[in-house]
Amino acid sequence: MTATLDGPDFIALQVRDVEAAAAFCEKHLGLRRAPASPPGAVVFTTQPIAFAVREPLPGVDLDDVARPGLGVALWFRTTDAQALHDQLADAGVPIVAPPQESPFGLTFTFIGPEGYAITAHGG
Repeated sequence: MTATLDGPDFIALQVRDVEAAAAFCEKHLGLRRAPASPPGAVVFTTQPIAFAVREPLPGVDLDDVARPGLGVALWFRTTDAQALHDQLADAGVPIVAPPQESPFGLTFTFIGPEGYAITAHGG
């Protein structure tokens, strides 16, 4: 029998300031912290895949990249993409792709904690 992957099970953004990134996720995205997180990380109660912000792994220098996560597409489902877009825009969060229809519902991309590009879709 050959071992295979089942699919993503956990996603974490490596950030310089875990508390500031966690506060952004709570304030602007409505995420809630899980009851417990490992040291150096904040895990949120996202479904179906757990999401976290964490300290960089050994050997990772976030100051050595133009934009963290470049080349990775990070998408979050939302109940109302237009309302979330409007909330983020009103709060001064940079929007890099305005709302547009797609096969996944309305989508838009914003700049999240420490420069990560995040696409929201749905609703």
